[in-house]
Amino acid sequence: MERLRKKDAEEGITARPMTDEQKRAVAEVRSLYDSKIAEQHVLQESAMKGPLTADSAQIDEVVRQFRRERERLASERDVKVEKIRRGEL
Repeated sequence: MERLRKKDAEEGITARPMTDEQKRAVAEVRSLYDSKIAEQHVLQESAMKGPLTADSAQIDEVVRQFRRERERLASERDVKVEKIRRGEL
């Protein structure tokens, strides 16, 4: 850890502790996106129990679709958290 801090200092990168407001905003964003991801999981489970279970190609497509959506949501969450940390939001 110390080596990474030293490298950051050499490159001019400084670490600032987050304010309480930033911490609250990050917690809100994480909570919101965690609930959206959980919702996607429930929707996927529901779709898997439906009439699609007869065809493995349809099952694979449902799994891919929900995986992409979860990855998109996680990416959005991470971008927003990083913006909050930088003080852009």
